[in-house]
Amino acid sequence: MSNEFQRPGSHIMTLDNGYHLWEHTEGEGDIKLLCLHGGPGGSHEYWENFGDELSNLGVQVFMYDQLGSWYSDQPDYSDPAIAAKYLTYDYFLDEVEEVRTKLGLDNFYLIGQSWGGALVQMYAVKYGQHLKGAIISSMVDEIGEYVDHVNKLREETLPREAVAYMKHAEDNHEDLDKDAKYQSYVDILNKDYVDRRQPPKISHLVDITSKPVYNAFQGDNEFVVTGKLKEWNFRDQLHKITVPTLLTFGEHETMPLETAKKMNKLIPHSRLVTTPNGGHHHMIDNPPVYFDHLEQFIKDVESGNFND
Repeated sequence: MSNEFQRPGSHIMTLDNGYHLWEHTEGEGDIKLLCLHGGPGGSHEYWENFGDELSNLGVQVFMYDQLGSWYSDQPDYSDPAIAAKYLTYDYFLDEVEEVRTKLGLDNFYLIGQSWGGALVQMYAVKYGQHLKGAIISSMVDEIGEYVDHVNKLREETLPREAVAYMKHAEDNHEDLDKDAKYQSYVDILNKDYVDRRQPPKISHLVDITSKPVYNAFQGDNEFVVTGKLKEWNFRDQLHKITVPTLLTFGEHETMPLETAKKMNKLIPHSRLVTTPNGGHHHMIDNPPVYFDHLEQFIKDVESGNFND
């Protein structure tokens, strides 16, 4: 492993393209876990306690902010050439591989939350020879089923007039970030299905999401997909994921569990677990259950006793 990054603490990693990523290593041990955050354009923060939670297994945890995210370099995406080069699936997938190489990881575990879970799926197909295990946390393989599900959730959760107001604003391409009424409805949905626990320690005085990255892939919010992810469909590739795989979802979240069940059937060596009272960020909503599932998966793979 690279001496530069094997020590616990925060480091700045220089990519071959000249940009810099913020990386943090937590804990020590022979088992290595690399964490990919969601968003896209989110940050590493929900991984911060993974080193403590997994210390009894001897897991060393690596996390980083992807290019464009809070602690890492933020390119000028208003430049069409930069946007075309760096706001792509291929860029972020190959960024994972470059980070792995610079960290000196091999035969390691890769976990991804939401958008990070899409990267895990792609990485396991293209670079799976480097993996010991894959953990897909709250991410489906087909975006159309997600869109149908979140639309159903908001129709079940909000009054009819609220849903009508949101759809009207979306259809007319209004500036949703500046629409306080619209955002009040988004806040209700977020509290029900994304961050159910609402812990104050991950709250910020300003929104730290990288809007250029988020808008390019997702769109305006978790309930409207207008970016590149609207074409996301990886179903015909899932059979190529051959490493032991954990699929972990909240039981009360934005991602449809029926789709998770389909993924469980299509990934040859996969296990599906769900977290009661967990939303999209179920590692925060119900940590005891989430980490019990994660620890058991790692123990079973390490002992050679993993089964579907």
